[in-house]
Amino acid sequence: MDVGASQIYRYRWLLSGNRWEVPMTIRRRGFLAAGAASVTASGLTPAGRPPEDQRVTATEISHLSGVDKDRTVAWEFMVTSGRNSGVWSQIPVPSNWETKGFGTYRYGFDLAPGEMGRYRYAFAVPVAWQDRRTNLVFEGSMTDTDVWVNGHSAGPTHRGGFYRFRYDVTGLLAYGRPNLLEVTVARESADDSVNRAERQGDYWNFSGIYRPVYLQAHPAQHIDRLAVDARADGSLTVDAYLGGIDSADGLVARVRTLGGTPVGPVLRAAVPAGAGVVRLAGTVPGPLPWTAETPHLYQVEVRLRAGGRDLHRVSERFGFRTVEVRAGDGVYVNGRKVILKGVNRHTFWPDAGRTTSPAVSRMDILLMKEMNMNAVRMSHYPPDVHFLDLCDELGLYVLDELAGWQKSYSEAAATPLVAEMVTRDVNHPSILFWDNGNEGGWNTAVDDDFARYDPQQRKVLHPWAKFSDIDTDHYETYQSTLNKLSGSTIFMSTEFLHGLYDGGAGAGLNDYWKLMGTMPLSGGGFIWALLDEGVVRDDRGGAIDVVGNSAPDGIVGPYRQKEASFSTVREIWAPIQLTFADGRLAIENRYHFTNTDQCQFAWSLVTFPQPSTSDTGHRVVVTSTVRGPDIAPGGTGSLDLSLPARWRRCDALRLTVTDPHGRDIYTWVWAITKAAGHASRIVTTGRGEPPVTATRDATGVTMRAGRTWVTIDTGTGRLAGAPIPLTNGPALAAGTASLRELTHRPDGAGYLVEAGYTGNLTQVRWRLFPSGWLQLTYQYNLTGPQDFFGVNFDLPAAGVTGITWLGAGPYRVYKNRMRGAVTGVWSKPYNDTATGADLWQYPEFKGYHANTYWAVLHTGQGNLTLVAEDENLFLRLFTPRWGVDPRFTAVPFPAGDLSLLDAIPPTGTKFDPPANLGPESQPNQAAGDYRRTVYLRFDT
Repeated sequence: MDVGASQIYRYRWLLSGNRWEVPMTIRRRGFLAAGAASVTASGLTPAGRPPEDQRVTATEISHLSGVDKDRTVAWEFMVTSGRNSGVWSQIPVPSNWETKGFGTYRYGFDLAPGEMGRYRYAFAVPVAWQDRRTNLVFEGSMTDTDVWVNGHSAGPTHRGGFYRFRYDVTGLLAYGRPNLLEVTVARESADDSVNRAERQGDYWNFSGIYRPVYLQAHPAQHIDRLAVDARADGSLTVDAYLGGIDSADGLVARVRTLGGTPVGPVLRAAVPAGAGVVRLAGTVPGPLPWTAETPHLYQVEVRLRAGGRDLHRVSERFGFRTVEVRAGDGVYVNGRKVILKGVNRHTFWPDAGRTTSPAVSRMDILLMKEMNMNAVRMSHYPPDVHFLDLCDELGLYVLDELAGWQKSYSEAAATPLVAEMVTRDVNHPSILFWDNGNEGGWNTAVDDDFARYDPQQRKVLHPWAKFSDIDTDHYETYQSTLNKLSGSTIFMSTEFLHGLYDGGAGAGLNDYWKLMGTMPLSGGGFIWALLDEGVVRDDRGGAIDVVGNSAPDGIVGPYRQKEASFSTVREIWAPIQLTFADGRLAIENRYHFTNTDQCQFAWSLVTFPQPSTSDTGHRVVVTSTVRGPDIAPGGTGSLDLSLPARWRRCDALRLTVTDPHGRDIYTWVWAITKAAGHASRIVTTGRGEPPVTATRDATGVTMRAGRTWVTIDTGTGRLAGAPIPLTNGPALAAGTASLRELTHRPDGAGYLVEAGYTGNLTQVRWRLFPSGWLQLTYQYNLTGPQDFFGVNFDLPAAGVTGITWLGAGPYRVYKNRMRGAVTGVWSKPYNDTATGADLWQYPEFKGYHANTYWAVLHTGQGNLTLVAEDENLFLRLFTPRWGVDPRFTAVPFPAGDLSLLDAIPPTGTKFDPPANLGPESQPNQAAGDYRRTVYLRFDT
């Protein structure tokens, strides 16, 4: 026995004297006060006794720990190895000990055998519980957990870190006197199959009591749990699992709305002597069905009775809904085919590990709903109960998963864990499927076990394989996705478009969803993954560790910072799809259950400020809100917006669609004024001002207009000097150019320098106007496949502080991730974020920006303004940094620092190069002559 263990045993019952000795440290630190019963199910009176009308029938809960990462209780703690080991101190419970300065940080397959955490906690039990049965419940503990109460073992070691487990400790408790709880948690399991299933996966390994711990008291004759099967037609069965049945003779159930209004008939069933489970059945006429679009919930209260007297009552929340898998057809909810638009989500917070909170759960679900997702897959273990509760409330379809990452539990280990998972989660209407492990991490011997505890008989999936009439294979290419959807089996990929840094997720989704969102055999799919799993490392000065390229897979960052793919997914998965032409909207309703006449369409005609002002955003000229037209789910139609006669004089039409719950689905912006129109308003020639002067020396032609001067290199025809150090352009991003001749002369509007070339670049013309605006016109010829094409300039990044621009934003784009960028006036400061790897400052400054009309680059020396005269200009700002081993997501960039481009490259995913991701991800095909005019102004 080690020192820590001897200290634990020292404070157990002193059996000879039948008395209790409480450690002074526990008394001093207020453990008895902190451990006083805090009942949440029915409430305790200040005197510690329940109200009279609840004393017998209600289940009562007394928390020994806190309830989430933000509301914890301090317990005595010692870890046996790693940081701060070998010394008793305190730790907040619930928590993962690595995130609180103890033990060792480990990712994936890097195990730490022998590392253990020892806990102890003193608590009181209400005297009123003496005639109850009391369970000690752990919502989750990683991994092997041994429990003692007052020096006696509570029961066998629990193995499995993601599951609720409990011990009947009725006979171990002292009522009205101090009790001591002692827990030893082994980081790794003594069962190798548990380690293979849980501890050797591609995610962070954490340790400790990371979910709440509480006492649960109920009468000796009691309802242990309920399992509800409520169908969309109103048919209802409730399986009541009973314990300690002696004199009980009946069950009575009543369904109510969440507001308490009774619905349907009272359900009754007799209870035979010694019964273990009794079914109540009936029909509720005309219930409001549960779907992700209409998350209607009810509650059922079941009372156990004896001779007309209530012995015990329990309540469960549920929803009326029916799930079907129709082989060779699709997934159906309440008789309608649904397409799941989902993401994989780890339970994770960067400075708390797997210990989260209802606030985090709500945040994540609302982010998913904002992206117009309707589904989430639990990767790769069951989540917190509060997450599933909120999926029920807010409306999100769920795949609930037994742990097993490419390796499975043994049958002996899996059997009790399936029971713990399903009995905990069975009544959540949000759960459509059970997942038996992940990517080969399933033990087929327990496939049938799920149905033993689930009266709904939900299908079991093998994510990555074909099972239960659904093919869930991972990371298919665009072509293989098309092949699968052209077959005879439902295809619903449980992982696709694997995000890495800034690649995947939204990149390629537009093409994939043209297949997965429309083809008859599609069940939808789940993007990998919601968030970057970055852990705050106290041994690295608070740096966030994503383990190279192992964990930065998210659409959002560790603290849920939105990356560019967030907006792309949001637009592509919007359940209302719109196009605009000539004052009318063409509408496609991609909802499954919602008519567009339940939505609001709010439009505004707007004008945009000019770059010479300090204004950002837009000015609303006129606005209106109309009800959506009558278009059934899956249908198409149109809407005349009745725009005013002068609408074409505005810069853009903005339109926001709001769903029946008041949530904005998306805001579309259609440009009305084109690039040439903006340029004509912004650029002035300065007629009547002093003329432009020019001088030439051995190396260049220098033109001057007031305070503005520029020098053109006579050997290259490129910009060689200006008040802001923009130089060495226009240089072709792709192709060759050799100066053939250079001429310069005054012309009617200013002063002109003209260069002719051999090679792909044919002509460059510089014209400085008296106003100080510099006009650049260039022309080149290029054919064949190219990563990018256009022209480049050099510009030191050191002096750049930010940018304001009119164009698609605020995020950067790639060829296969154009959607989600919205036309407007945007502004962002300079940053050097490596997406998903460090800083997490979004939107990123560096990269490709689409449909640029004008831009003001802010520098320490002044402002550089650029105005485009032609449509579809890509503005490249510097070259981003990439994280470690970016594989197929590191996008090629041209030479130089600032580029004006006609084509930009696509990006890939973690596992696939762009060429595998569909038509939009193929190389650009240059097709002949290209000509652009832009205007530059240097304000210092």
